[in-house]
Amino acid sequence: MEIKFIAIDNEPPALDVITTHARQFKALKLVQTFDDAIAAAAWLRHAKVDLIFMDIQMPDISGVELARSLHDAPMIIFTTAYKQYAFDGFELNAVDYLLKPISFERFEKSIDKVLSQCGKQQEQSEKDFLVIHSSYQVMRIDTRRIRYIESLKDYVRIHLTDAAPVLTLMTMKKMLEQLPAGKFSRIHRSYIVAVHEIRSVSNRLVRMNCGMQLPVGDSYSQFLKEWKQP
Repeated sequence: MEIKFIAIDNEPPALDVITTHARQFKALKLVQTFDDAIAAAAWLRHAKVDLIFMDIQMPDISGVELARSLHDAPMIIFTTAYKQYAFDGFELNAVDYLLKPISFERFEKSIDKVLSQCGKQQEQSEKDFLVIHSSYQVMRIDTRRIRYIESLKDYVRIHLTDAAPVLTLMTMKKMLEQLPAGKFSRIHRSYIVAVHEIRSVSNRLVRMNCGMQLPVGDSYSQFLKEWKQP
């Protein structure tokens, strides 16, 4: 795992501390440092990083203002010499807030939080794909392409939006465990449906966008109470 980061602080010694601490972590890759928040904001309009170390109190524009201006903000660790600005940092869902002078021990705790968050993001990304064996080959299926899944005894048939159904040896229970939580629901001992592919639900029937109608089993009647039509 490689985490690309930049550091923004109008005080060069503070930048030196951050970059020196960061060298102790193989996962961190320094891309750029800035002692001018305006220049950093301009650079970020055309570049992307995974993490920003950012001072809160800077001339021209504060770190909080800069963070709020970012369209697709990466992880942010705020740094400042003033405790009273901590709330502003956490209000923006910052990964952490470091009080200057920054000790290596405190810096290390922040990086642990970053690595933990990256791990969760990677796990979720991996859940967006389903890896199965079918027709003597390994297939990687984007779960957004799945309409519904049908049980055929020891096999399951995966019905896709843009291709012919795919057959694989797997139980429905195991299949459900591998799908992203909240995006799929089991409605019958023989069917798992993609929630975003449901057109409507009535009279114990699930009508899919593709026109297929699937029954809701007695053991899965809770689905009828939980599902809300958009």
